Amino acid sequence: MRVVTAAEMRDIDRTAIEQYGIPGVVLMENAGIKVVEAVCEQLGGCVKGRVVTIFVGKGNNGGDGLVVARHLLNKGADVRVLMVADPEQLVGDAALNLNIWHKMGQKVYPVHQPNGINMVKVSLMSTDLVVDAMYGTGFRGAVSEKIGRIIDLINASGLPVIAVDIPSGLEADTGQIKGPCIRANVTVTFGLPKLGMVLEAGVAVTGEMVVADISLPKPLLAGRKMNLLQRNRVRQWIPRRRLAAHKGNFGRVLVVAGSVGMGGAALLTATACLRSGAGLVTLAMPEQLHDGIVGAAPEVMTLPLPQENGVLTAKALGALVDKLKFMDVLAVGPGLTRRDEAVDLVHQLLPHVNIPVVIDADGLNAVAKDLAVLERVAGPVVLTPHPGEMARLLGVTVDEVQQNRISLTRQCAEKWACTVLLKGARTLVATPQGEIYINPTGNPGMATAGSGDVLTGVIAALMAQGLPPAEAAAAGAYLHGMAGDYGALQLGMTGLTAGDILENLPRCIKEVEDY
Repeated sequence: MRVVTAAEMRDIDRTAIEQYGIPGVVLMENAGIKVVEAVCEQLGGCVKGRVVTIFVGKGNNGGDGLVVARHLLNKGADVRVLMVADPEQLVGDAALNLNIWHKMGQKVYPVHQPNGINMVKVSLMSTDLVVDAMYGTGFRGAVSEKIGRIIDLINASGLPVIAVDIPSGLEADTGQIKGPCIRANVTVTFGLPKLGMVLEAGVAVTGEMVVADISLPKPLLAGRKMNLLQRNRVRQWIPRRRLAAHKGNFGRVLVVAGSVGMGGAALLTATACLRSGAGLVTLAMPEQLHDGIVGAAPEVMTLPLPQENGVLTAKALGALVDKLKFMDVLAVGPGLTRRDEAVDLVHQLLPHVNIPVVIDADGLNAVAKDLAVLERVAGPVVLTPHPGEMARLLGVTVDEVQQNRISLTRQCAEKWACTVLLKGARTLVATPQGEIYINPTGNPGMATAGSGDVLTGVIAALMAQGLPPAEAAAAGAYLHGMAGDYGALQLGMTGLTAGDILENLPRCIKEVEDY
């Protein structure tokens, strides 16, 4: 599903009005009706006799709220409209709807005045539901002190809250919350989701997101600059298996991973490849790990390699280059260590790669020593950093990465001509063409050792089955997060392990295939 910024949504609305001839007041009317439907559902299907308090601002969001007020009144609800701005400030379609409200013999209560807080307290004491129509997608920064107090009262009331288009106090483009913000049970957003609602902080205050059709022409809603991943899209990507297929049809993956003390990372990556559908997986690791790996995962083929103190070195290069000739995908990095010997091996190996490659963990740490090595990789590259690894790649702080996740991920993908997957709450996947995928699956329990190693294996397996790098990374993130969600549902987040994610992968793939 496409996701838009505030400016993009304004352009869509303007085009609908100016080029298609749909009056703005019609769009406002349709928006209000969709919110009314959500109110009715939240109140059990009947609003007659129920008390609804609507907080209205001065912009078009407030106009939407006034449409909601009118329709609820007609349905028999007891509607109170509390204005957080001077009613004289309303213009255009919002002013038109305010005028209609007055002609229906109804009042608005200006709570921006000195006694406004008491008015809010009294109203909330006898209200069944709150509608938030204070601020729309144009909001930036922090609300005023008085509006902040009103928002705090609404949040503390325990009443169900429905936000109109976006929760007041949330920035539509960044998902940042810089002061008090409405915590909605349901947000009815119009046309398309707004970017800030699907990012980390925004998700927590948006509640259930209802994307409402307000009669915007479908061609205006098309586009793929930013996308919220959905199950149906991932289902379309997952390759179907022919009855006459054999293991060679599903790709050969070479995993270069592991060191003494970190053999588990290698094992998780290789096993995740198999669990995600790769036909054949070969694990290249220090020879000292060989016997333990064979005993733990007999389905994984092995390539024991020369080592020094349990770490792969450049002495392994020849064997790896020979093996690459028979492989479809390379995954490199989990558990290699940051020692100079491993770094040298990665830098010498990558220029020989002419197949798709996933670079993760210590592979990324090696690349961070000299990013120019990426230019010498002949095959398509997927980089899968967590925020700390991204910070090392860019030479910035983790805070800088987290404050600019979308822009930095997109810039890196374009500059390095790679698919870049930035892990974290709402994992992002950026393509070299500037497209962004936002992953809605996953949970904090997945912040555990080995989780990223499993993801590397999933992505490598999907590429081995023919998915392009961006689609493999996006689908891999979705399936990986979904498996983590199932694990958390069964076991809780606290004790979730990478092995639990791995165990749930086949179930999740099947469920998506059957969707």
